[in-house]
Amino acid sequence: MSDTSLIAPSPGAEALPLSAKMIFTLATAGGLAVASIYYSQPMLSLMGQGIGATPTSIGMIPTLTQAGYALGILLLLPLGDRYDRRAIILLKSLFLTLALLLCSIVPSIHGLLFASLVTGVAATMAQDIVPATAALAPEAQRGKTVGTVMSGILIGILLSRVVSGFVAEYFGWRVMYQLAAFSTALIGIALWRVLPRFTPGARLSYSTLLMSMYHLWHRYPTLRRATIAQGLLSMAFSAFWSTLAIMLHDTYHLGSAVAGAFGLAGAAGALAAPLAGAIADKTGPSRVTQLGSGLVMVSFAAMFLLPLLTPHAQLVLIVLSAIGFDLGVQATLVSHQSIVFGLEPAARGRLNAVLFTMMFIGMAAGASLGSFALQSGGWSAVVLVATLAAAASLVVRMRSRHLHR
Repeated sequence: MSDTSLIAPSPGAEALPLSAKMIFTLATAGGLAVASIYYSQPMLSLMGQGIGATPTSIGMIPTLTQAGYALGILLLLPLGDRYDRRAIILLKSLFLTLALLLCSIVPSIHGLLFASLVTGVAATMAQDIVPATAALAPEAQRGKTVGTVMSGILIGILLSRVVSGFVAEYFGWRVMYQLAAFSTALIGIALWRVLPRFTPGARLSYSTLLMSMYHLWHRYPTLRRATIAQGLLSMAFSAFWSTLAIMLHDTYHLGSAVAGAFGLAGAAGALAAPLAGAIADKTGPSRVTQLGSGLVMVSFAAMFLLPLLTPHAQLVLIVLSAIGFDLGVQATLVSHQSIVFGLEPAARGRLNAVLFTMMFIGMAAGASLGSFALQSGGWSAVVLVATLAAAASLVVRMRSRHLHR
């Protein structure tokens, strides 16, 4: 059996053609939800000044937000297999709205830290939307449809820093949180209007549901290969983005606003993800994962040429590399989700939780390795770490192909 043959129809009668309006709503909702965990990053200095917090204390805001997101993925995402996923998405949109509103009004660092943690937990509605999309989409269009929604999520990640930095600078950081709460409330209402009810695919207790993720990991070698390969790409992705602002400041004397604007380059790559999903529908997702991993590796390796170029040409190459590897990471993620969602349709929430838990581990490892590499060996060391991680991902995918043969 090959990865390509593992795409199975959705259970029940939910796999109906989706309207463009519903796909747009799902993509927008996913993007707004996941953007909530990144809004704070460009605003930290302004937030610290506004509430009189120390740099150490204010630095805990993104940490707790990410921790909340990780906990939500691990502990709450499996509930989508046990309960109506529509109800879960709507409840999370309500809690996310309230958490963002709380961030905008709390007067002290302690309240802001608590609200940030809740924001991270509730923002996992983005990862409930993905398996909901897979369940709603017809099998022949699943890759393209999931790819469109994943584009919305990645664009939300890449543009969140640009938007929040601009709004905070000219209107204040509390206004940014208020706008985020308002937009989340609006998209929650839109989801309430368009989403159908979902029939749960499992009748397990909560503890059994969590333990079943461990069994899924051991049951499906395809799941292990997909999660490891995507985790390695996430490591490369994080090593780049977590060190880019420092490198641009030290090497080119560019500010944080310019570093945030590099997210636009990544967004350009993300826009091609639906095309990658459509190709996966026609040629098989396994092939797309190999091409995507290869594109990431080549995009990072191209930056070894930076010392040979003029400063202006160097910046152009970095932008082109960002477009290339963001496209590769996104295309591979969409294809990996097509693969794992087909393993056991009744367990899509848990399968997605396993995949994204490994991605989170890769992101954390990439940030740590990237910072260490930049400090010890400069930007070329960061490029080396990212290139090796992408190459390892390609080896995993090519090894998978060899095993199937």
